[in-house]
Amino acid sequence: MPDREPNLITSSLSREVSRDGVSVRVEIYRLEDRPGWSLEVVNDKGTSMVWDEQFDTDDGADAAFLETVAAEGMIVFLDSATVIPFRR
Repeated sequence: MPDREPNLITSSLSREVSRDGVSVRVEIYRLEDRPGWSLEVVNDKGTSMVWDEQFDTDDGADAAFLETVAAEGMIVFLDSATVIPFRR
């Protein structure tokens, strides 16, 4: 019998955040068999920003989101209007 996939645990700190005219969905989650929490922020266009590091607690992940907003503003989660084409 094959092993089952682990369940995804979503933190109660996951939520919608709107500030400065920008709305995002903050997703904080982990796999049930792993200790580290992941942080993902999804904007209204469906573009997500995922932190490379894992956090010991869901509070730590939420603090990283809040620190990013304080340092860079909500604008950091918007899609960039600048497209840099690859050279051919």
